[in-house]
Amino acid sequence: SAKGRTAGVSPPSLKPGARPNYVSQRLPGEGGRARSMAGREAGGGGVAARAAQKLFSLSGLFAVYKPKGPTSAAVLNLLKEKLLAEAGVQTNGNKRKSQVLKIGHGGTLDSAATGVLVVGIGKGTKLLKTILAGSKKYTAIGLLGKATDTLDATGKVTEEKPYDQVTKRDLENVLQKFTGDIMQVPPLYSALKKDGERLSTLVKRGEAVEAKPARPVRVYSLSLQQFQPPLFTLDVECGGGFYVRSLVSDIGKELSTCASMQELTRTKHGPFTLEEHALHEDKWTIDEIARSLEHCMSLLPGEPSHKKFKTEHPEETAVSCEDK
Repeated sequence: SAKGRTAGVSPPSLKPGARPNYVSQRLPGEGGRARSMAGREAGGGGVAARAAQKLFSLSGLFAVYKPKGPTSAAVLNLLKEKLLAEAGVQTNGNKRKSQVLKIGHGGTLDSAATGVLVVGIGKGTKLLKTILAGSKKYTAIGLLGKATDTLDATGKVTEEKPYDQVTKRDLENVLQKFTGDIMQVPPLYSALKKDGERLSTLVKRGEAVEAKPARPVRVYSLSLQQFQPPLFTLDVECGGGFYVRSLVSDIGKELSTCASMQELTRTKHGPFTLEEHALHEDKWTIDEIARSLEHCMSLLPGEPSHKKFKTEHPEETAVSCEDK
């Protein structure tokens, strides 16, 4: 867990506040109709039908491991495809059939980032707004002396400055300025939107985009784990809407040089940790997820009864929120 100086603040209890990033993945109509259609797609009986019945009864939150490379949305789509295939639901590109399963994720990770990605399934998608209010922990590796347009290793180098003057003590002292309630300017290359389009999309098209104004964010703890110039490793625990890329860049500027993030791993999101709860792809099965749901849901405060989660199926409206 992240250890370091704090500014007298503690992570909040998981309360609704933010809106999740998910897409509705179920058919119109009542839950029973969706499950019965899934059963017919699975052949109407036998092992596949039982697997389908179990899949569509799952509801709650669990965590998966997001590897480096794919987007958070791509990871979610792969997970959905694997579960539907195991349940014998053949979509064959039919969008309507693929919408039988309702699934979503909370808290977008950059493509180059790895770590905990929280997933909601069934009625659990409603709890994504709760999980987004929880704190997140990251381990980040920064590089002194080079700045990029994306603030990380995926971008083009825009500036180079000497960094030999920076000492470990200098870096540790600077971290105190970025702990507690601070103001942060989000990066231009981000999922934040302007007129309905992501800023990163507009920038890549060559359109002039102004940076979003600084906004309040919270850092619960921030510590230096390793310093091997030009590289430094940070552990950070923060609230929603926080950009670790911006933190690394701002640290470089505060040290009278520049810096960019090289690697980022989310080690915890809410109560879910990378070591204990994040399922790797080889465990993306109906049975493994069912077991994970039992464990993960017990970690949430004020957990609704499991029976309630399995029997209530109100109609959902797709909502969208960028949180990172």
